[in-house]
Amino acid sequence: MRQLPLSLGPAPDCTFDSFLPGANAAALQHLRTLGASSAPVYLWGPTGSGKTHLLHALAARVLKAGGVVGSFQPGRALPWTLDAGWSLVIVDRCDELGDEAQRAAFALFEDAAAEGVPFAAAGRLPPVDLPLRDDLRTRLGWGHVFALVPLSEAETRAALRREADRRGILLTDEVMSHLLTRCPRDLATLMQVVERLDRFSLSKARHVTVPLLRQMLVEDGIDPEALVRGGERPPKGSPP
Repeated sequence: MRQLPLSLGPAPDCTFDSFLPGANAAALQHLRTLGASSAPVYLWGPTGSGKTHLLHALAARVLKAGGVVGSFQPGRALPWTLDAGWSLVIVDRCDELGDEAQRAAFALFEDAAAEGVPFAAAGRLPPVDLPLRDDLRTRLGWGHVFALVPLSEAETRAALRREADRRGILLTDEVMSHLLTRCPRDLATLMQVVERLDRFSLSKARHVTVPLLRQMLVEDGIDPEALVRGGERPPKGSPP
């Protein structure tokens, strides 16, 4: 069964402290201690494993210390050039880079290495399997490579319950199961849903229940019964 997208606001701030490592503690610890002379880092794993969160957390730490970060991903306008004074270069979604962006990313990597600027990148595939030009694929695998995995369901439920407790709302097992079967399973999205549900319950002056969650989904233009055996129905208002 596929899960339904949700129209939510911006993701919450990504920091090392807000990252729930699960099986990814080694990658978290390495990035926490990344220094100016560190080798390049590449993170890979499926959607929802925390790659972008960790890149943003690394950038946030550098910015907080007064550094300057160059951040790149598919869709960012070219050219991509290394500016004097940068403290970090990050490139996200490497597996989606087009031909021109691949050339630009390779040049960034070479310039960063020559200037001693740390380089961190991420993608859904390990370096050897990336659909990229050989020289860039090789460079991305030069340094430290970490395979990330999403949180287990038990870890996800524990994280959601902790966030609900922090907000002072009761998230029952029934509500959580309903949420997990109707929303994308990556933790960043689920945390946004909990935040939205918190605000929605306050606006309705009602406790968080399955009917309230279903009402919120309907008001967000999503059919709460869309997940059915064999497929899904589109959000209300979608073209046929």
